[in-house]
Amino acid sequence: MRLEPREHSAWWLRAMVPLSAGFIALFCCSVLIIWAGASPVDALGLLIKGAVGSKFAISETLTRTIPLIFTGLAAAVAFRAKLWNIGAEGQLYAGACIATWLGTGMFDLSPWLMIPLLFAAGALAGGLLLLGPTILKTRFGVDEVVTTLLLNFIVLLFVNWLVFGPWKDPMAMGWPQAAPVVDSAVLGHIIAKTRLHWGLIIALASAVCVWLLMRFTTWGYEIRAVGHSQNASIFAGIPVNRVVVRTALISGGLAGMAGVSELCGLKGYLTLDLSPGFGYSGIVVAMLASLHPLGVILSSLFIAVLSIGADSMSRSLNISNYIADVATAVSLLAVLLSMLLTRYRIRWR
Repeated sequence: MRLEPREHSAWWLRAMVPLSAGFIALFCCSVLIIWAGASPVDALGLLIKGAVGSKFAISETLTRTIPLIFTGLAAAVAFRAKLWNIGAEGQLYAGACIATWLGTGMFDLSPWLMIPLLFAAGALAGGLLLLGPTILKTRFGVDEVVTTLLLNFIVLLFVNWLVFGPWKDPMAMGWPQAAPVVDSAVLGHIIAKTRLHWGLIIALASAVCVWLLMRFTTWGYEIRAVGHSQNASIFAGIPVNRVVVRTALISGGLAGMAGVSELCGLKGYLTLDLSPGFGYSGIVVAMLASLHPLGVILSSLFIAVLSIGADSMSRSLNISNYIADVATAVSLLAVLLSMLLTRYRIRWR
């Protein structure tokens, strides 16, 4: 058996990548559900009902979608230029930290000024956090997978020191959390009596803006060109290092905006559990979307449905809600395998 490169991949073959990943994930989860002694049909019905079966369920699913869109876009932009950003989790917390610093009393502006200021500051913090590993990559050839991954743990330890130390809220009854942001920094709710906030609109607008950037601008063309071939880009006169640094600022900025959205729209204050791993889930989201910015919206919704629905299913059938993590991991592996088969065909000899 050998792999032979395809001269051309049909559009329907590329479209089958996320669909096949979803079916493979559901099949593997069905096997585990049967092993646990439950019916996969009942489990799937409860999963869908728990995710979209009521107004509250839909709002919770869309709320979970918001940070996944931001981190998915961050991974998609970086991966398009072959900048392997595994540090979206740390960049998310960097955005949340700067939003806490600015939003807990340093400024108290009108919401029309305060919220854009916090998102801009969060994007800057996330972008600057990724800038260090990117410079190490472009100047010294240091592997950015290692540096961005390790930065996640450094940032989390820094946040832990903040919420237990100088930023600890004296009114929190001993809980490790920072002071809440001022009212003008809070994102309003789209639907009354739910947690769904205006961060959803900002996330959707960000996805559209990233798509326009990648599809119709010189910057987007340069990012795609560098991702396809750095040698060809150099030959064409494209400043590869400058493009990679620019990509890092955009990618880290999107991840930082996720932290601002969660802080100002959902929690209201900085805690160590602000993110249950949105930065890592964003990698799965980006791969499921085949790095397409608009596809990130649909893949984020898929992962959110799995996460929210699995909680309801586990309560009803007494099955571990970690089944959603299994489905997410299997989806990523299935996407990688499907992408391999779209670029290569298997020849037997």
